[in-house]
Amino acid sequence: MENMSVDGVRSAAIESGIRYANRLDLVLFELAETTKTAGVFTLNAFCAAPVTIARRHLAAASPRYLLINTGNANAGTGAQGERDAIACCEALARQCGVKLEQVLPFSTGVIGEPLPVTKIIDALPDAHRALADGQLASAARGIMTTDTRPKLVSRRVSIEGHPVTISGIAKGSGMIKPNMATMLSYVFTDANLSQPTLDRLLREQVAHSFNRITVDGDTSTNDCCLLSATGLSAAPLETETGQCHPDFVLALRDVFSELAVEIIKDAEGATKFVTVVVNGGQSSQECLQVGFTVAESPLVKTALFASDPNWGRILAAIGRAGLDNLDINAVEVWLGDTRIVAGGCRDVNYTEEAGQAEMDKDEITISISLARGESSERIFTADLSYDYVRINADYRS
Repeated sequence: MENMSVDGVRSAAIESGIRYANRLDLVLFELAETTKTAGVFTLNAFCAAPVTIARRHLAAASPRYLLINTGNANAGTGAQGERDAIACCEALARQCGVKLEQVLPFSTGVIGEPLPVTKIIDALPDAHRALADGQLASAARGIMTTDTRPKLVSRRVSIEGHPVTISGIAKGSGMIKPNMATMLSYVFTDANLSQPTLDRLLREQVAHSFNRITVDGDTSTNDCCLLSATGLSAAPLETETGQCHPDFVLALRDVFSELAVEIIKDAEGATKFVTVVVNGGQSSQECLQVGFTVAESPLVKTALFASDPNWGRILAAIGRAGLDNLDINAVEVWLGDTRIVAGGCRDVNYTEEAGQAEMDKDEITISISLARGESSERIFTADLSYDYVRINADYRS
C-alpha cells in the first residue's frame, strides 16, 4: 500500500463513537486555498443527505475541508438529514474560519438512522488538532465499513524535472455497482490544472475504472468520487489546447484503476477475482450490457464460488442480455485460454477437465466474442459466497 503525501493536503482520522467503540470513524481533510476540486456522485434517486449538500456546496465554492463519517449513511432521513449534515458543516466552518460552502460532508454506513450530530460535532476539535501531512493510511482505514483492508494507491511522475504526486483512497466492498464512482473515493494531486481539465479528467478516469466494477449490482445512496488538485507542483501539465501531459494522465489512470480493482479484490465474501471481457460489440454500451449481465448473474457468480465450469449459465446470461438480432452461432466464450462455446454450443474440443483447471484459479477471465462490431469493454467482478450472505444478513446487528 503506497502512501505518498500530496503537498497541500492534510488529514486526520479519529474515533468518535458514531456506531462502534475503538474504531476510526471520522476523517477530516484540509485542502490548500489553491485547490480545485471536481466531483461525481451517485445516480441513486434516494441519494443521501450529505450527497445533496456536497453537490450544492461544490457548485458554490472551492472546498477547503472534507468531513467523512462512517457508521451512519444519513440516507433516507428526509429534511432532518439535510439539517444534520449542514449542522456538522457549520460547526466545522466556524472552527476553521471558512465559509459554510467550503465544507463538503460525506457519510457511509447504515441507511435510515438519524445522524449522531452531537458525537460528530463534539469530535471536530480533536480532528482539527490532529490534522497533519502523511496520514493518508489512517484516513483510508477511517473510511472503512465492511472492508477488510484499507485501499490506498500513490504514484509520482516527473514532468520536465518537476515531480507530481497523486494519492487516492477508496472504500467499498458491498453495495457496489457505482454507476458513477464508488461508495467513497478521494484522489489528491499537487498538479496545477484548470477546472475544465480537472472535470474532464475525473469523468474520463471514473468511466473506465469505478464504472467498470460490480460486486452485487446495487448502487449505493452515498456514492461519491472527488479529484482535488492543489496546484502546488511546478510541473507544466496543460497545453494551450487543454491537453494534459500523457505521463500524468497515465499515472492518474493507474491510481483510479488500482483503487477500483482493490474494491473487487476486497468484495464482501469474495474468493475469486473475475474479469469479464466482451469483444466484437456494435457499441461500447452493447458490450457493457452483456458484460454486466454476466458479471451480476447470481447463477454465474455462485458457479464461480463453487469453481464449477457450468458454462451454460454464462451462455444463458449472454442470451438474456437483451441484444437485438444476436447471432448465437457467431458467439464464442472462453474461460482463460480455454474456448468453451463456439457455433452456438459447446466447443468440440472443450473438455470438463480443461474448464475445471480454469475455474480452480483464484483469478479468472471470462472472454466473450459477439462478432458483430469493433467495440470492446472490460468489467471486474467477484464470486458470490456464503460469507456475502452472512455479512449482509448481519449488517445491522
